[in-house]
Amino acid sequence: TVAKFLELVRSSLAKDFREMQNVSSDALIYVKEDLILPQDVSFYDLIATRARGKSGPLFNFDVHDDVRVGAVDSRVEKDESHPGKVVERRWYDRNKHIFPASRWEVYDPAKEYGRYTIHGGEVNKKKK
Repeated sequence: TVAKFLELVRSSLAKDFREMQNVSSDALIYVKEDLILPQDVSFYDLIATRARGKSGPLFNFDVHDDVRVGAVDSRVEKDESHPGKVVERRWYDRNKHIFPASRWEVYDPAKEYGRYTIHGGEVNKKKK
């Protein structure tokens, strides 16, 4: 589960960061693709159901060749997934009005996240 992962992260970081020794794993959150993953969710379920985030699949282990030539359009969804972030819940509560935390929301498996947007849905249109 995400909770077990966060406990492993906390214990690993506690060796190098003294302040992490006093933090419980319940005080940490895991953010993947701008979604806060609840601690009771298992990684197996996320992978098996091919869970999707705001910018594409949360976890993708398919094998394929991806050779991009020329300009890359950032609006086109890619199969690549980004590394996750582990932050203290206290930090998130203080900074949730500031980017990037302002884009984060709690993962809901029933919700369809649709297309990826760079600026909250704004689309640059040519003026005639």
